[in-house]
Amino acid sequence: MTGTAIGYRQILGVPGMASLLGVSFLARTAITADAMALTMYVVLGLRLSYGAAGAVVASLTAGLALGGPLLGRVIDRWGLRPVVLVTVAVQAVFWLAVPVLPYGALLAAAFVAGALMVPASSVTRQGIAAMTAAGQRRAAFALESVQGELSYMVGPAVVILCAAQTSPGKVVWGVGAAIVVGGLGIALLDPPLRAASETADQGQGQGQDQGRTQPGSGAAAEATEATAPRAGKSTGPGPGPGAGTDTGRPRRREWLGTGMIAVLTMVLGTTMLLGGVDLAIVATLQASDQVAWASAVVAVLAVASVTGGLLYGVRARPLPIWLLLGLLGLVTVPAGLARDWPWLCLAVVPTGFLTAPTLSALADALARLAPPGVRGEAMGLHSSAQSVGFALGSAVIGVAIDASAPAGGFAAAGLAGLGAALGGCLLARRAPLPRPGTPETAKAKL
Repeated sequence: MTGTAIGYRQILGVPGMASLLGVSFLARTAITADAMALTMYVVLGLRLSYGAAGAVVASLTAGLALGGPLLGRVIDRWGLRPVVLVTVAVQAVFWLAVPVLPYGALLAAAFVAGALMVPASSVTRQGIAAMTAAGQRRAAFALESVQGELSYMVGPAVVILCAAQTSPGKVVWGVGAAIVVGGLGIALLDPPLRAASETADQGQGQGQDQGRTQPGSGAAAEATEATAPRAGKSTGPGPGPGAGTDTGRPRRREWLGTGMIAVLTMVLGTTMLLGGVDLAIVATLQASDQVAWASAVVAVLAVASVTGGLLYGVRARPLPIWLLLGLLGLVTVPAGLARDWPWLCLAVVPTGFLTAPTLSALADALARLAPPGVRGEAMGLHSSAQSVGFALGSAVIGVAIDASAPAGGFAAAGLAGLGAALGGCLLARRAPLPRPGTPETAKAKL
């Protein structure tokens, strides 16, 4: 474990890394709690059904899925700080207004709030890609995936605890305040989104519009990152003479190729699996009148994921992503054999142990595949795939549980992971072999 500690200490020692992870943890924890806060408000505050609450959450999720790549593209063009400040303002207005909005207006406003959510996750991943050398990224993305697991453990639990102590209106205000504070912290930090070598590359290639990146500039950047691990500040382009055009920006067909689609397919499958597992856990315990132990099972799942992520991040050699996801699907299926909470705690350990490694490997691969000039849009697509995957997982696995038994939920979740792993593997094999030293080196491990 000493080597593990040293490896992560080096990552946290990268200038700006610890503060970025700390501030984004606050924002991400609040964002993971937003669905629960809105559900509690609609059910307890407006005295409506859980179906009505689900419609509000679905509207928020649809906004997140559509807004992710759009926000990423705007960040690529205009820089981080102005975009984050706009999203912070929107979140402040939305969460302040929630307790006074009628249900119909809340339904529409939730979509807008989702589309303009503070992009904490995608910005964190962009910052990691810019601030670390190629050899450090796997460990850095492992830390990011662990941060995500911790946020999912803390956020909803805090909302439920607070809802039992105070009014649902105050709870939504608290969640909104945390999102706003986290967003302001990210804007204040203004982490670099491109490495110094990437910025230098684009300057030599274009000689103008400092915040943009020409096609292929990421190749030289990746090749030189090992000798230039410290990130340079990149505030993005301003509205200069080139504003309103995408000169120097790689065309989408140049980077959204087979390899990228393979990664996004596996992201979708991974989150479908995870969303289905949460539902299957509740259904299994409900069938045995042990729902009160659901939080304990989910906590075991999260702790196993954190442990697996930390160990995988310092592993000497990465595993192919399709293999990680395939194993995750395989070990999820037999969890349905458990009938009570102690056995279910044991059964979900293998699933948890492979969760964070799979998520971190996917984020690392996407960061390598995306040229610096479109990294924001690519990370936005990653976030959208996650949102859609969680939503589909809950819906599809819910139908499987209704049509069979709680064990069918685990089987369907595992099969979703296996199907995505197979699809990702086949897509990756169709992709042309990358040249050594290019950002597309990640394809070799797909």
